[in-house]
Amino acid sequence: QVQLVESGGGLVQTGGSLGLSCAASGSISSVFAIGWYRQVPGKQRELVAYVTKGDLVNYIDSVKGRFTISRDNVKNMVYLQMDSLKPEDKGVYYCNAAPEKFYWGKGTQVTVSS
Repeated sequence: QVQLVESGGGLVQTGGSLGLSCAASGSISSVFAIGWYRQVPGKQRELVAYVTKGDLVNYIDSVKGRFTISRDNVKNMVYLQMDSLKPEDKGVYYCNAAPEKFYWGKGTQVTVSS
């Protein structure tokens, strides 16, 4: 079973940037789509962005033009570059297949101050 470790979160001001990383303990090259999810208290975890094996990407409307997802199948890494951050982007960010099929990691906290 692949284990996932997310990192790169933190506290930034509105308009700032963060780069998230997700390290997988095993190969992700066969995973058709892998994505970043966000969870805030009281709400279900939502898929924010995903990237396919063919590098097709998809984003929820609220992050389009500001977030960029990428994957490295050699290093077994998934990245999320977040620019022009807004307070509503806050939450705990997780990576997983889309739809999810691995155990969830601990996530990485993103906080955006107004």
